Amino acid sequence: MSRLSRLYKIISVFSRHRLDTYIELDKLPCRLRWPLRIAPWRLLPTGSSSRGERLRQALEELGPVFIKFGQMLSTRRDLLPEDIADELEKLQDEVPPFDEALAVAIIEQALGAPVGELFAEFAIEPLASASVAQVHAATLKTGERVVVKVLRPGIEAIIRQDLALMYTLARLLHRHFPDGHRLRPVEVVSDYEITILDELDLQREAANASQLKRNFEGSDLVRIPEVHWDFTRRNVFVMERISGIPVTDLEELRARGTDLKLLAERGVEIFFTQVFRDNFFHADMHPGNIFVDASDPADPKYIAIDCAIIGTLSDFDQYYLARNLLAIFHRDYRECAQLHVECGWVPPGTKVHEFESAMRTVCEPVFEKPIAEISFGQLLIYLFQTARRFNMEVQPSLVLLQKTLLNIEGLGRQIYPQLDLWTTAQPYLENWIQQRYSPQGLLERLRRNAPSWLEQLPQLPDALLHSLQHSGELETQTQQQRQRLERLQVQVQREDSQRKRMVVAVLLFGGAAATAFPEGIQQMAQWPLLSWGLLGIGLYLLWPRSQP
Repeated sequence: MSRLSRLYKIISVFSRHRLDTYIELDKLPCRLRWPLRIAPWRLLPTGSSSRGERLRQALEELGPVFIKFGQMLSTRRDLLPEDIADELEKLQDEVPPFDEALAVAIIEQALGAPVGELFAEFAIEPLASASVAQVHAATLKTGERVVVKVLRPGIEAIIRQDLALMYTLARLLHRHFPDGHRLRPVEVVSDYEITILDELDLQREAANASQLKRNFEGSDLVRIPEVHWDFTRRNVFVMERISGIPVTDLEELRARGTDLKLLAERGVEIFFTQVFRDNFFHADMHPGNIFVDASDPADPKYIAIDCAIIGTLSDFDQYYLARNLLAIFHRDYRECAQLHVECGWVPPGTKVHEFESAMRTVCEPVFEKPIAEISFGQLLIYLFQTARRFNMEVQPSLVLLQKTLLNIEGLGRQIYPQLDLWTTAQPYLENWIQQRYSPQGLLERLRRNAPSWLEQLPQLPDALLHSLQHSGELETQTQQQRQRLERLQVQVQREDSQRKRMVVAVLLFGGAAATAFPEGIQQMAQWPLLSWGLLGIGLYLLWPRSQP
């Protein structure tokens, strides 16, 4: 499918599901408001579905890339209304499997031998199929039971094409919509691009699984399948097949007498261990990726698969996150407000006492509930929404962590509704802070950084002299660049008018086409002057103007 035809399909789906109703026209600049008011898709009915349902259905119709994007957006409750976020959580990435013969051909080409020579047994029918890969059961010649994950053919080209269109839409949103700068849509798409392209490299997923397995070596908390590196390539991944009970199969877990309280608490412990001890956490821990080894019901263990998405934090974010969480645990709103300013999550000019008061207003009603009913993840969302009023920008480094925490808490409460995440997490955070600033912790960080500091020390005098010598040259260059910028600003202002006309014209062309062909052919017949008139307006707007 060409980019033009893909763009037409997106506009057609946008029109049919009336996603234009998400746009608050009164907040738009006049140059965009009037074309959208007469856009041809406004002839179509909205139907009885809610706005969240219409968005979910549109993303499902547009395919795997948009489905995954919707799943990611569902975790951004600091950006979305609650009804839309709830609806996007329902998105599923299950898709029909691709041809088994093609899967075999990909495996044989990647591993350089026929499937019959590589495996003692190989199941042609896939165990599962998702948007970027599908999985087949197999047995190695050595007798080990494995699963073979195969990347979908041609998926990367489709993803890159859709990403290019997403970037275009994000730039339009950033430039022309009132909340565009604060929501940072280009950055959101950029984060999504990194995440989904990483999923296309199965060797990266295998490396992540190996690291997680090493981090929990000898632990009773979680098991990670062993990677078979001799059979792993960028588009084929072979790993140990581990049997377990799906974590959502509570009926089976109860039938085996599984200690569900311990299981839920271990899920919280796994999360905080990954985030603070290892700074390397599985960031896609939804129920489909989690199983339980209940062979010893009194000592259940988690089994984690699909390690494609991994999160890490900088030392800076890790430290401030821990202190913010502890401040919330202690209901110390003053410290929490000061920390938000200190770490730059809100502008430095923010009045701490006003921010503190707003946080207290949000949190106190929540804390009045019984401790088992308080959702820690939801409380963080409320705090982010409060901070948004004080111009808190989206923190991309915390997005995966927020999503993972919501998944973990939701999973823990599903397993054991009385889960007290606060009591489980608070001692861990307090111990981590104490260890970080204990003499041993400080010495460890000094030992780790000393080689780098010693390597750079002899270069400092030369670097200082070089900086002094070039300071005068930099001042001259800065002045010259300022003059060039002034000239460029004049040129940009001249070109801006033509670019805005093109944006409006593309919307009109696409809307008229989506209304007229093929779904809107009846509307075309009923409103010929409007449809062709809009096309005429689009041509007029695209016609080049002479610049003054």
